[in-house]
Amino acid sequence: MNGNNTAEFENWLAKKNHSKYAVCVHSGTSALEAIAEYYRSDSVTTPTVLVPSLTYAATANAFIRAGWDVEFVDTDQNGIFDYRKISSSTDYQAVVLVGLYGSSISHLSDISQWKKWELSNKFIIEDAAQHWLSDNCTRIGEASAISFDPMKNLPCYGNGGAVVTNNRSIFDFVLSWRDNGKNNTHHATGTNSRMSEIDCAHMLVKTKYIDTWQSRRKTIAKYWSERIKNTKTRCLIDSDNFSQHCYHKFVIDIDDRDQVQKKLSNRKIETKIHYVQPLHEVGIYRAWPGPDILSCASALSRRVLSLPLYPELSDLEVEYIIDQLLDCV
Repeated sequence: MNGNNTAEFENWLAKKNHSKYAVCVHSGTSALEAIAEYYRSDSVTTPTVLVPSLTYAATANAFIRAGWDVEFVDTDQNGIFDYRKISSSTDYQAVVLVGLYGSSISHLSDISQWKKWELSNKFIIEDAAQHWLSDNCTRIGEASAISFDPMKNLPCYGNGGAVVTNNRSIFDFVLSWRDNGKNNTHHATGTNSRMSEIDCAHMLVKTKYIDTWQSRRKTIAKYWSERIKNTKTRCLIDSDNFSQHCYHKFVIDIDDRDQVQKKLSNRKIETKIHYVQPLHEVGIYRAWPGPDILSCASALSRRVLSLPLYPELSDLEVEYIIDQLLDCV
């Protein structure tokens, strides 16, 4: 643990993300938990964080476990945090931005709301598990969580994640936090959350291929986008920011989603739904404030379908998948 391979991989991550620091932890969820713990430690009262409703449960779980209150915010038609839908009565201390499916979030940095967040000392946090390779790896906000889950663009063989930041205080905190507080002689609590040396060693090999893999993903996504243009099937990769996307998922918005999924399954094409319900409709999260059932996030969750997208798809498979989709819708 914490040897030369880890240090070398962390250096690569920092440079790739145009940042000063990167700290490897056990998973993308652990990375979010470390960030949540860092900001929570400076607050006497219970702080509130805004989270997009259409995201993986870990985005909210990390903050709830660290003692935050969560408020879910509706998304736009591509599943991205819609700052226009923040309640005017909400008192919040942090905002979590999620580039769902690998979407670019760079356009958020130009809006007047962004400046309001900065000037009011609100923390801007990225759950970059799905989108960290978008926007030429340009980070928004003070701390970003990355995932190397086996299904991500740069995959680990098991769990893996990292915190990326330009803030030395965050860097020092996460270094200590991942090792049960030892690095600061236990002045703060922590946990055991590390990537092994063998994990980091094989990730260093994969860094040599990531650009090639990304290029292949882009080629497939561009071809499929062209094929479904002018049809009733909508691609959730924003055409205005297509080149800034990282093509983590190829997600479509369709009528009769469940029936189309069954038809594709019968033709030996596996698909997934990300996600079946927005968090404000699910279990324990219903106790937290959020949009109503008529939200954009709710509508999307009933219509989205993820096609299989990975660099190893052959041209024949790429053609077969899109042909069958168009035949089924």
